[in-house]
Amino acid sequence: MNLKHKLLPILYFLLLPVFCLAQAKKFRVVPLGVLGGIDESNLSAYMVAPGGSNNYICLDAGTLHYGIEKAVSNKSFNTDGATVLKQYIKAYLISHSHLDHIAGLIINSPEDSSKNIYAFNDCIETIKSRYFTWKSWANFGDQGEAPTLKKYHYKVLEPGAETPIENTKLKVTAFPLAHSNLTSTAFLVNNNDNYLLYLGDTGPDEIEKSDHMQNLWQAIAPLVKGKKLKAILIEVSFPNEQPDKTLFGHLTPKWLMAEIDKLGALAGTENIKGLNIVVTHLKPPAANISKIKIQLKAANKLQVNLIYPQQGKALNF
Repeated sequence: MNLKHKLLPILYFLLLPVFCLAQAKKFRVVPLGVLGGIDESNLSAYMVAPGGSNNYICLDAGTLHYGIEKAVSNKSFNTDGATVLKQYIKAYLISHSHLDHIAGLIINSPEDSSKNIYAFNDCIETIKSRYFTWKSWANFGDQGEAPTLKKYHYKVLEPGAETPIENTKLKVTAFPLAHSNLTSTAFLVNNNDNYLLYLGDTGPDEIEKSDHMQNLWQAIAPLVKGKKLKAILIEVSFPNEQPDKTLFGHLTPKWLMAEIDKLGALAGTENIKGLNIVVTHLKPPAANISKIKIQLKAANKLQVNLIYPQQGKALNF
């Protein structure tokens, strides 16, 4: 046996753990925008696909073009930006109608391909009546002010009902969230009985006078117990110094950990340890972001795995 043949079995066993790890990853997440606030080049948008697939959904769409180009430059995609926009993104799931969660979709609509927009009815009504109108832009939707260009097709989600996402293997269940003056959305994404949870902007139940978060935790607690929930993407917009009366439907480190405690009470604290918590929507300036990270670390009594996504750099769960 020559040297080449002797090395092949060794190489196989060395690479086997890498192959197994790659196959074990159920979701690939490419953040196109990770912040809240005034930086229009880096606002909430997360592409999500089953591991090994290029059939993505986009959870919110605050920033698209710049984030895609950043992802291409970071080698998160081995193709050009136009292909990612037109072919890889199969659908948009919009949590609520605030501009920092939908501006990228609106601005990129002339260059985009035909696809579905999934959201609660009140969000879709705002898109139809405020954004895709001929006085503010052009109507790229299939409903609303005439003429309709019919590029985008509206799909109304019903709370608690699982819906297949067309042109993907994914399914989604939407849950309402309280975000100050309007309803936001949590999207529970299902890939063959493995789950990822994305929350749009939300305030804590105690401040919002709501039970939306508690109902969400009750729904996902069995998934946490069964180790089927691979990650939670959830916002923390302000440091603890922000007064409760000016949270405007957002979370602080204190309030996030209070909500995680509630989830722990339902799912068991032993099952919460190591759970991937992707912290989204941090609002500049940089000093506030640094403070948020310090405060979250100090309050992390349940030892969840805190992850701070970077624009254009892929995550695997």
